[in-house]
Amino acid sequence: MTIDVFFMDLEATSRENLLQKLSRLVKKAGIKNILTKNDLTAVKIHFGEQGNTAYIRPVFIREILKTIKGYKACPFLTDANTLYVGTRSDSVSHIHTAIENGFSYSSMDGTPIIIADGLMGKSETKISIAQKNCNHVYIGSEVVNADALVSVAHFKGHELSGFGGTLKNIGMGCASRKGKLDMHSNVSPKIKRKTCIGCAECEKHCPAQAIYMKEKKAYIDKNKCIGCAECIVRCPTGSVNINWNQTVPVFLEKMMEYNLGVLKNKTKKSFFINFITDISPKCDCLSYSEFPIVNNIGILASSDPVAIDQASADLVNQQTALPGTILETNLKPGEDKFRGLYPDVDWEHQLDYAQEIGLGTREYKLVKLKTLSYKK
Repeated sequence: MTIDVFFMDLEATSRENLLQKLSRLVKKAGIKNILTKNDLTAVKIHFGEQGNTAYIRPVFIREILKTIKGYKACPFLTDANTLYVGTRSDSVSHIHTAIENGFSYSSMDGTPIIIADGLMGKSETKISIAQKNCNHVYIGSEVVNADALVSVAHFKGHELSGFGGTLKNIGMGCASRKGKLDMHSNVSPKIKRKTCIGCAECEKHCPAQAIYMKEKKAYIDKNKCIGCAECIVRCPTGSVNINWNQTVPVFLEKMMEYNLGVLKNKTKKSFFINFITDISPKCDCLSYSEFPIVNNIGILASSDPVAIDQASADLVNQQTALPGTILETNLKPGEDKFRGLYPDVDWEHQLDYAQEIGLGTREYKLVKLKTLSYKK
């Protein structure tokens, strides 16, 4: 089955600016079909880490929110707290970062920010999916509780998945801290005892009582550890780390299975938007942004999360790489830019597996939105 993926370029005219064109795009792609009056609608975005500048411009997000409100639905902006220690690892710092980056109640047309997994990343819902790698997944409860979901993703390169788009925005982005750790690792976190100062903050906050102190150093009892990652964000010296031992194919499969969990109660209530702009080689979780690998391309919208990511990857790979970036191979049109960035990552595996487990299809038809002609 072939799915329509709607595309707009970034040409604007005196008849229609980019914000108006964006609203027309999402309407044409059928956002109305997932919304009913008073639907509490989770708009999942990435607010950007402090210092990062590649995330989606707030003015575009505001226009999407206005469009949703035009159908009498009730949107809220959301993301889940990070596994790593940064400026979005708890809800207080997360919301503060969002506001600093331009996402405030007033600038977002009176739309609130609600962090999906609560104050410290532990407000989660366990969802049964019975898949190859995960029997259950752990999703931020406020995404699960929402009536509808609109994913707005910045499409770019990514160190672990080759690229990050809709599927990463949902699968990784909506998971609780425990869920994120589950995707990245299959064992407990590890403690670097050379830098451990014996403050016992990790022991004090461990909900499973899996951490104990010995000779003024912290130790983890792997038999008790539940993988919540609370110790990672509590450590003041960064001495508790993720065991990055998950193989890339398994990581990608788990992330797709987490998509299943997020979308399980959102049948025909989900909509997906990709911004193929400022196409940085690495994730927006970094506190800086590197030079884009290709020119800005446009914005896509679809009802299928697999098709929209496939179309986005194809559009990037059709471009000529920009000079002076970290991309040194696969520079010509038609060459795989993501393999050029990360040659050991088979990014297509996530799309194949997503299709296999029923998330969507890689077969799509690109429907280009016509630019309205200039006024005479």
